[in-house]
Amino acid sequence: MDYAAQSLKLHKKCKGKIEIHSKVPVRNRHDLSLAYTPGVAEVCRVIAKNKAAVFEYTAKANSVAVVTDGSAVLGLGNIGPEAALPVMEGKAVLFKKFAGVDAYPICLATQDTEEIIRAVTLIAPGFGGINLEDIAAPRCFEIEERLKKELSIPVMHDDQHGTAIVVLAALINALRVVKKKPAQARVVINGAGAAAIATAKLLLAYGFSGKNLMMVDSRGIIYAGRGDLNAYKQQIATATNLEKRKGGLQEAIAGADVFIGVSVADVLKPEWVAAMADDPIVFAMANPNPEISASDAKKTKIKVFGTGRSDFPNQINNVLAFPGIFRGALDAKAKAITEDMKLGAAAAIARLIGSKQLSASNIIPNPFDPRVAKAVAAAVRKLG
Repeated sequence: MDYAAQSLKLHKKCKGKIEIHSKVPVRNRHDLSLAYTPGVAEVCRVIAKNKAAVFEYTAKANSVAVVTDGSAVLGLGNIGPEAALPVMEGKAVLFKKFAGVDAYPICLATQDTEEIIRAVTLIAPGFGGINLEDIAAPRCFEIEERLKKELSIPVMHDDQHGTAIVVLAALINALRVVKKKPAQARVVINGAGAAAIATAKLLLAYGFSGKNLMMVDSRGIIYAGRGDLNAYKQQIATATNLEKRKGGLQEAIAGADVFIGVSVADVLKPEWVAAMADDPIVFAMANPNPEISASDAKKTKIKVFGTGRSDFPNQINNVLAFPGIFRGALDAKAKAITEDMKLGAAAAIARLIGSKQLSASNIIPNPFDPRVAKAVAAAVRKLG
């Protein structure tokens, strides 16, 4: 199927993918008096006396703002807020479909860090959570960090943490398949953007060894003391590649148990895979074309292969994480999404694949598995 043409047709026919429905009937003067004036004034008075009551009397308790500046949309790059809107609408659809959360696209006509922080701070009273989306690194790090400090509702940049959570869940089960331990596994992450850095941090928090974890950017292996690193790369450099190995991806991949690609298409050469450890795990997640094609991967010794695509097994997709995470955080009235919540979410996703179902081609649940969002929400709610 020509998905591009069919998607254009769908979006044009429907004029977008979302709309608002009322929860209450407005059929006559009585209904109008309850839903609006004069009755609604008493609800306003109650909230004015106690701001926390807004969660009991309004849609805030089930609302998330999906905020973007359009600077890093999918693999399309900096295409602006208008062009980002179809993706944000799609995100809102997934929130509702998988977790019953009402999400609203907020596309900002600025790529200035201070203006974005100010704008989100100003709209926050109307929402129970903030999902930052498709904001380019390194600005996305500061924006998330500042908003987490300034707001008393959960804030999460999904490109970072949603990716990290699902990668960890998939890796937990992939290592079960090849019978290797996280602490001993040598891991190479290709890419050093938002998702890659968040993934590295979450793997370290789970128990992977900084000695055995390396990151590679477009200029080679990242190590402490490399002179061209920004502050965020410098931070991760001090916690990884403790032996300060140098070189490019080919040098990094030699002897590795795991390759995690959060980068660009076709950078992992089949002949380099031959130098990896026995039964290697490869997550090639560049979209739409992975770091190594599925056809090339089949010709190598790769034992477990995952991508971000829905037309191959082991789809590593953020939709497994973000709906349940916000569902759990909203239900718990959590003020933040913590590292423990992320680890709990990853473990909950991994547990859904039992020993009898686990195989090299089945390490992660299907996005349409109805258990996923519920399990993730329960884990987050417990830790909230």
